[in-house]
Amino acid sequence: MVLCNAPEDNPFMAGAFHGFGEPDCVINVGVSGPGVVRAVLQRLGKDAPIQTVADTVKRTAFKITRMGQLVGEKASEALGVPFGIVDLSLAPTPAVGDSVARILEEMGLEVCGGPGTTACLALLNDAVKKGGVMASGRVGGLSGAFIPVSEDEGMMAAARSGVLRLEKLEAMTSVCSVGLDMIMLPGDTPAETISGIIADEAAIGMVNQKTTAVRVIPAVGYDVGDELNFGGLLGGGPVMPVSKVSPAVFVDRGGYIPAPMQSLKN
Repeated sequence: MVLCNAPEDNPFMAGAFHGFGEPDCVINVGVSGPGVVRAVLQRLGKDAPIQTVADTVKRTAFKITRMGQLVGEKASEALGVPFGIVDLSLAPTPAVGDSVARILEEMGLEVCGGPGTTACLALLNDAVKKGGVMASGRVGGLSGAFIPVSEDEGMMAAARSGVLRLEKLEAMTSVCSVGLDMIMLPGDTPAETISGIIADEAAIGMVNQKTTAVRVIPAVGYDVGDELNFGGLLGGGPVMPVSKVSPAVFVDRGGYIPAPMQSLKN
């Protein structure tokens, strides 16, 4: 995995850095609930206006995070260990009913990856963070929506249908937590192409001052449409197509991209 702008002292994935900013022993709480959010939106119905959808997600995130806050406080008191942070990240699993993609479809998308997907994901991520901040004074980690393809049943289905593609996933990473995650690439994908994918994602993170990451898997011996199954929480899914246009000349130049200028934003 390659990360850009990884948060310091983040006890949760992606990254999981433990630095001197945290005590030697600390209680951190991670809360996730894609299935809960989807169920609440199902009860809301398809006729509710967008702002009502956002408010419903925010109130749901508040309730989930508040529970994590209370559990952390009780555990800290019982163990005599400092309470660290609460991370509210909608982290999916391969299980049916535990998908971020299905939340986006419940908002009104026909299939995750189609037009409107980036807007729905931006709404979801923002509402989750607002609800979490209201519920806890110790919100940390990344606390947003994750989109790992092989770990999300709905993402797998959208990738199999051809609607969700690498380019759309890249656009989605500009408004959610982390980045291109658990994506299977054809085994013959050139190293320069993978370097270009990493550079593009890092550019999104650096310019937007957000955390991004790349965790792609070149599947040796597999081609587009072939299926891999890693088992457990890592899930599985189809090998996704990658552009055949090469960035080799750019990558082979070597050197580094200068840091973006931030002073005019002050």
